[in-house]
Amino acid sequence: MARTAGRSSADTRRLILDTAARVVGRSGTAVPVSEIAAAAGISKGGLLYHFPTKESLLYALGEDLMSQFREQVRLRAEEEGEPARGRLTRAYIRVSFADAADFTRQRDAISLAAHLMFEPELEKLAQQDAQQWREELLEDGLDPAVVRLVIAAADGSGSAPLWGAILDGADRDLLEEQLIALTVAPDTAEAPGPP
Repeated sequence: MARTAGRSSADTRRLILDTAARVVGRSGTAVPVSEIAAAAGISKGGLLYHFPTKESLLYALGEDLMSQFREQVRLRAEEEGEPARGRLTRAYIRVSFADAADFTRQRDAISLAAHLMFEPELEKLAQQDAQQWREELLEDGLDPAVVRLVIAAADGSGSAPLWGAILDGADRDLLEEQLIALTVAPDTAEAPGPP
């Protein structure tokens, strides 16, 4: 299939991933590739050019979901400037709360992740990603108890759209501020030892 005028191969790949995220998130991984292609406005052959198998598309979706979050956290951490104790953890909080503020978008992301988690290769990838987050956040110079509390609160707040959020917007804003405050240690404090 000839490429659509004005759209690069990277643009087409991004279109497929964004469309597949929406379709798989709503319909599950059993959705036919032809349905994803039609929703993206491309041929099935065009989709298969970029993702030769459905499994490769699903894997790319999982990778994309994790890498987008990681990139957002990295960018937020860099906004603080020089590396400082708790910088990565604060960025993790800010991105988690920003993502969760859009309930529809967050619900769609949770739904997509729930569908993808049953794909064996993605389950391994997700566990590797979680382990990397664990290591990086626990090496961020904060008390491990604070890190565990922050992760549990940020991740838990992010899953609130599933069944309705108990905390309202003001509560969530206050919780975010309180979590950030936990990560800001006086300059005179020593970094805690290993977890």
